[in-house]
Amino acid sequence: MRVARLSLVYNARGGVVGELAYAIGRRRGTAHCALCDVTHGRIREKAAWRELRDSLTVPVDAYHLNDRPPELARLAGGAAPIVAAHVGDEVTLVLGPDELEPVGGDVAGFSAVLARRLAELGLEL
Repeated sequence: MRVARLSLVYNARGGVVGELAYAIGRRRGTAHCALCDVTHGRIREKAAWRELRDSLTVPVDAYHLNDRPPELARLAGGAAPIVAAHVGDEVTLVLGPDELEPVGGDVAGFSAVLARRLAELGLEL
């Protein structure tokens, strides 16, 4: 089945206050998002992430905990971070926290895990 788009949900709140709270929590060791580690460096998006995202044949939407659509909030029991695939009217969990954490922020590792999991689910980009 062909994926129409991918959605990412970060384990962080968006907006100025949410971003600041995450930055402080990250420094203190009280906040962590394995997906943020893949897509962002200390301040901005990683160039390797932009290259990967731009090479994908489907749009990639990114959300924070406070702006994710309800169907994404329900996936993985509300856990985050996640990567979801949209196929028709269905939304499928592709990667959850347990799959994202071992990637360790490595963009190439993320790409490999994403490709493997999509294949396991019978999905293609």
